[in-house]
Amino acid sequence: MTDPFSPLAHAARHAEAYRRRIARAETTPVDSYAQVLARFAGPLPESGGDGVAIIEELVAAAEGGIRATTAPRFFGWVIGSSHPTGVAADWLTSAWGQNAANVLAAPAASVAEQVAIGWLLDLLGLPSSASVGVVTGATVANFVCLAAARSEVLRRVGWDVESDGLFGAPEVRVLIGADAHATVFSGLKYLGLGARRVRTVATDDLGRILPADFEKALGEYSGPTIAVAQSGQICTGAHDPFAQIAPLATAAGAWLHVDGAFGMWANASAELSHLTAGIELADSWATDGHKWLQTPYDCGFAIVRDGEAHRRAMAISASYLTPASDTERDPSTYVPELSRRARGFAVWAMIKQLGREGIAAMVEQDVAVARLMAAGMAKIEGVELVCEAELNQFMVRFGAGQSDEEGDRLTLATVEQVQADAAAFIGSSQWRGRWVMRVSVCSVATTPEHGAMTVEAVRAAWEKVRIRG
Repeated sequence: MTDPFSPLAHAARHAEAYRRRIARAETTPVDSYAQVLARFAGPLPESGGDGVAIIEELVAAAEGGIRATTAPRFFGWVIGSSHPTGVAADWLTSAWGQNAANVLAAPAASVAEQVAIGWLLDLLGLPSSASVGVVTGATVANFVCLAAARSEVLRRVGWDVESDGLFGAPEVRVLIGADAHATVFSGLKYLGLGARRVRTVATDDLGRILPADFEKALGEYSGPTIAVAQSGQICTGAHDPFAQIAPLATAAGAWLHVDGAFGMWANASAELSHLTAGIELADSWATDGHKWLQTPYDCGFAIVRDGEAHRRAMAISASYLTPASDTERDPSTYVPELSRRARGFAVWAMIKQLGREGIAAMVEQDVAVARLMAAGMAKIEGVELVCEAELNQFMVRFGAGQSDEEGDRLTLATVEQVQADAAAFIGSSQWRGRWVMRVSVCSVATTPEHGAMTVEAVRAAWEKVRIRG
């Protein structure tokens, strides 16, 4: 019989081989869903199998359908490259099999998380007294922060939403920028605040909240209010003017939350922190680790200035759960899950791997690459630069001078051709009603050379589309 631990070694060898191969691959084509399904599908196994053979079968079935998000020329979404050190720590996390529910269940996981979040607050320039929940990503982080916000703004008017729910509660009004990300609306939906029951605040050409309209909106209602800003608009990378809107929210008694899934990592760089000026004045912040910290999926952080509001919204208690002592941090007090992965190990490892200087340098290099790519694509005949790279995001359209309808067709065709050529991966999005190619640079593995190679790949794809007409 095969040694039951042998599959671990086989999986590690395959993983290392894949990462080495993908790091230097000239192209990274991916099989279709149907092709992968044909390899995976089969009847329910009637009996168990050999672990090594199962790992070999899994690799054979899956690898052709693995999107190369860790490759240096992946620009499709804001996805980090899952740094090898973070992946190695994550392997150990799986092998150790810890449930990061509480201190007694997982003391090392609890300590690693506590230390790592202290470093995180320092890196991001946020209050050291803030509480942090380590969650799956910015979607859940937004949910957690908005839950804390809902709890606190209702508590101020004498309503205990954790005990009494929303039936009969005072109305909570939500102000949100016109170009907010979809995950914030998801959080509002989950919390019973309604994805459509919001007061939309006007934004500028890059999606930044206009302070005058924000102030006007605050004055329209004197009851419990939550305002949602963002650091890093998903298409433009722009940041709301926190230094202007945060004092307005405070004066009105509103809770200001920042969706900073990737953009607030600019605050880790002295060179870029002017973009996020005033962000520390907010009441809560959501960001990802699996973006610019390069941790493996999944990892996000729900950061709340008012720890009591955070705990009130999220705490879980039961007689069989041993409470933390006064000198211990209970990790499940800040997240919606009781059973959860010990994500703190990989976070600790990645901050140790890169350090303050390395994180700043990585963010700065990615921004520099994005700006070089934007300038390079803008020089291609027939290409329109829709949005310059303020941070790591920019957009282009193809068929400059054509009608909007024709430009949409040519843009989508060029994106499809780039993906088919597989020298790089870039996706599409809509901005102000028009289709664009949206480029996201968010990998520690990406260099200026990779950016230049991608500009040439886009030039070649656009030429093919133009020839086809």
